[in-house]
Amino acid sequence: MALSRSMRACLHSGRLALLAILVSGGIVLQVLACALYNNWWPMLTVLMYLLLPMPLIFFLGSDTSSMMSTGGDGWVNFTKFLTGASIVGSIAIPSILKHAGIIGWGALTMELSSFVVFGVAILWFLQMNGEDEYSGVF
Repeated sequence: MALSRSMRACLHSGRLALLAILVSGGIVLQVLACALYNNWWPMLTVLMYLLLPMPLIFFLGSDTSSMMSTGGDGWVNFTKFLTGASIVGSIAIPSILKHAGIIGWGALTMELSSFVVFGVAILWFLQMNGEDEYSGVF
């Protein structure tokens, strides 16, 4: 069934709005993990969230299909390594802070929940970006 152009644009806008709500929810969880427990050390994870998209932006450009492939040249492999290191750092920083006794279980849970929400948002964005149905809407 073919949808009209305006219906596709409306559906795409709704998906983008839901994606924005997901990202906002991740940010709220991140701030609440710090504010509720009066401990701002978990904000170190924000550095990893800022570093996470940088390898993709600098080395791959807009070609997300090469990121999902098994082969690739040196820059693609280096980008995969940096992205993996950022993901591990996003989980490791709150875990290390909990192990050191700097944050509690509640802050750790909220930090990891924030990571899951951001991960779902990123994966959904990549899936939306790869769909051919919406490529000609705007």
